[in-house]
Amino acid sequence: MTFQRKDLERLADIVSIAADQEIMPRFRKLGEGAIREKTSALDLVTDADEAAEAAIKTSVAKAFPKAAFIGEESFEKDRSLLNRIGDAELAVIIDPVDGTSNFAWGLPLFGVLAAVTSRGETIGGIIYDPVGRDCTFALKGHGAWAKSEGGATRDLRVSKPAALDQMTGTASWYLMPEPLRSNVAANLAKVKASFAYRCAAYEYRLVGSGLVDFSLHYKLMPWDHAAGVLIHAEAGGYSALYDGSPYAPTKLAGGLILAPSKGNWQALRDALVG
Repeated sequence: MTFQRKDLERLADIVSIAADQEIMPRFRKLGEGAIREKTSALDLVTDADEAAEAAIKTSVAKAFPKAAFIGEESFEKDRSLLNRIGDAELAVIIDPVDGTSNFAWGLPLFGVLAAVTSRGETIGGIIYDPVGRDCTFALKGHGAWAKSEGGATRDLRVSKPAALDQMTGTASWYLMPEPLRSNVAANLAKVKASFAYRCAAYEYRLVGSGLVDFSLHYKLMPWDHAAGVLIHAEAGGYSALYDGSPYAPTKLAGGLILAPSKGNWQALRDALVG
């Protein structure tokens, strides 16, 4: 499937317009009933999530009429949507507000994630920051780059390999089941520092830009990870599931570690997951 830089930028325009019109006007202005729980107090949906996804879906249908559309909120109504990722010649996967808890709490740590796949392979990725109005991109085989609101661009590179006790990173250990949860939480003392932003968009921006060395995840819904894994890979990083197999947007379990190199990945896997 041919998907070019101009197509990726067109999708980014769609995302940014939806963010301007549906997300930011609601930020810190969500009224009563505009925030709802899905499965827990940390798994939320807001009017902004639903309105932004609807706007993006409409625009994607016009810009890419043959593309399958898989959105996080659409999935809540039709769980068969995930089955389309492996077969669709072109699919657009959207998380309209990643970091919904932060958004709902008035914290400016949220973003829009968009991935483009072909036959189950990620070929394009976008992370858009509605607050800073900047965007992170990757196009398979063509690198990863960031673009500021003013239009300036810079190529992305992951951090250089480092010793385990000198690495910093993000870790979503709180989403893991026991006993893995307790083991990983304790083992994180072996690295220099770890953080959890409750927002994959921000965590992938950090690791893809080389600002942190690693990122550790457990849940693997494609709208959370497909774009970020490609950005990290195109910036020179190495990632794999806990068992060493490669990530794919059709894989929904198995955990995920991103690192600067295969050697660093193995060191993190041995030290943190065991």
